Amino acid sequence: MQNLKIMKLSVLDQSPVRKGCTAEQAVQETVELAKYTDELGYHRFWVSEHHNTSSLAGSTPEVLIAHLAGQTKQIRLGSGGVMMPNHSTLKVAENFRMLEAIFPGRIDLGMGRAPGTDRLTASVLNPSNQFSEQDFLEQMIDLQHYFHDTAQHGTIQAKIKAIPQVKTVPEMWLLSSSGQSGLFAAHFGMGFSFAHFINPIGGPQSVKMYRERFKPSQDLTSPEANVALFVFCSDDEEKIFQHQAVMDHRFIQFEKGGGLSPLGYDDVKDATYTITEQERIKYNRQRVITGTPDIIKDKLSRLANEYDVNELIAVTIAENFEDRLRSYKFLSDSFLIKN
Repeated sequence: MQNLKIMKLSVLDQSPVRKGCTAEQAVQETVELAKYTDELGYHRFWVSEHHNTSSLAGSTPEVLIAHLAGQTKQIRLGSGGVMMPNHSTLKVAENFRMLEAIFPGRIDLGMGRAPGTDRLTASVLNPSNQFSEQDFLEQMIDLQHYFHDTAQHGTIQAKIKAIPQVKTVPEMWLLSSSGQSGLFAAHFGMGFSFAHFINPIGGPQSVKMYRERFKPSQDLTSPEANVALFVFCSDDEEKIFQHQAVMDHRFIQFEKGGGLSPLGYDDVKDATYTITEQERIKYNRQRVITGTPDIIKDKLSRLANEYDVNELIAVTIAENFEDRLRSYKFLSDSFLIKN
């Protein structure tokens, strides 16, 4: 069984917009959550990039990270992630070099290959986006050159310096819900974060393959992996039941192509589902870990063992902000996390 005393717990926050609340409130709740989990001893706090949705307010992680790092003391701050197809590689390098200049040794650059939105919005964010795997690979190569000023003489990259030029480099992670990015992370010597909250199948195998094929880099000498998943912990069984009902409906809503809108239990308590939808609910429940503190400790420990990791990243969306805070408190108490 995993040694719980060395388990690292971290946070991925998407700035969810609760029903009846504004986007401004959602962002402020992210700030309060970062400060709270910093006090609790969480290891890192990542914020996401999503576009063209009314249910998530997190669109620009590089901006939010700067504010959160200034509001906290020791927790690592990072992106979960920057969606690279939407951005110029040079601009990403300069954003995160600036963050390193202000908060050296506390910044993570988590990156994804997906746009974090629909194709139409992605085409507006970056009109030259070809959704090409080769383009993504070239971005990874260029990014490492920009951070280390190692571009080959005679290339365009060698003529351009990412400023400010600082001595430290953010931790670089590739985020994925498939094994492909794990192979990229292994090749480039980056950390690998598997998004179990998106895809609950095949994760342990992807992490294992990443470890087996890992090539040490200037930034990371041995493989480092973690797993992100939806988590909700409460000492109130009824709240756990209601939370699961809302999450069930959110997944079905999204899969029907209707996007996501803020929901409460009253909106879904009388919902009925087709046989096909019931099968999807059964599948999607694998993405979510819920329970009372004693139960959730066992569930998360088993999952960590399956993945062979010592860091879990909790994504918690709750109808009530106080319940969100309490869930993270229960987790920290259960795993005795310390920095």
